[in-house]
Amino acid sequence: MSVHVKSGQFRVKTQGFGDILDITEQVSREIEASEFSNGIATVFVPGSTAGITTIEFESGAVEDLKQAIERLAPVNMHYDHDARWGDGNGFSHVRAALMGASLTVPFAQKRLNLGTWQQIVLCDFDNRERTRDVMVQLMGE
Repeated sequence: MSVHVKSGQFRVKTQGFGDILDITEQVSREIEASEFSNGIATVFVPGSTAGITTIEFESGAVEDLKQAIERLAPVNMHYDHDARWGDGNGFSHVRAALMGASLTVPFAQKRLNLGTWQQIVLCDFDNRERTRDVMVQLMGE
């Protein structure tokens, strides 16, 4: 049995500072455009100041996530990264490392197997606006 892989990507503009974007539709489009009906989709954001996860994308849950991240890696504390590089985004590197840069989601009949209230989100933790490339790699049949 041979493995079939397709890679794609899309871009999103972010505001930084914990901007959370629902990217479920863009990931779904990559699946729909592929020849695969069933498989897995790995979603990956290159860089060390953003992460990928899932959440119910509604204002309350998004705000709760932002507040939880702030408690884990506050903006206003000392980071050795800032002392070394002077760019003031040490908090964003820590936040991204805690969240992780990728997520793998199964799909069947060209549809992501997400829960009813579950969306794929990109979290940009950097201290400035960014244009992020998001890679989607599909393995399937």
